[in-house]
Amino acid sequence: MSHPQDIILQPIVSEKSYGRMSEKIYQFKVAKSANKHQIKEAVEALFKVRVTAVRTLNVRPKAKRRGVFKGFTPAWKKAVVCLHKDDSIAFFEGIA
Repeated sequence: MSHPQDIILQPIVSEKSYGRMSEKIYQFKVAKSANKHQIKEAVEALFKVRVTAVRTLNVRPKAKRRGVFKGFTPAWKKAVVCLHKDDSIAFFEGIA
């Protein structure tokens, strides 16, 4: 996993994540095998920003039912990235 695109899979877009962007906190779906150092380097390389902190959590699968069919949502890993107070990611502000 040397490429940043292999580590950062997609941004998380929700009401809660948009509310935290004013505090310079961004959320990403990341590869399950990525660690905090790799995530920090990938975000800095992709978006040209300075990362001050990275928090990770494993999102557990949830049971779902659709009629008689039962199953689970897939498990995935989330990264919560805090940026330097002077930096921001223009991708999230809609200025791409």
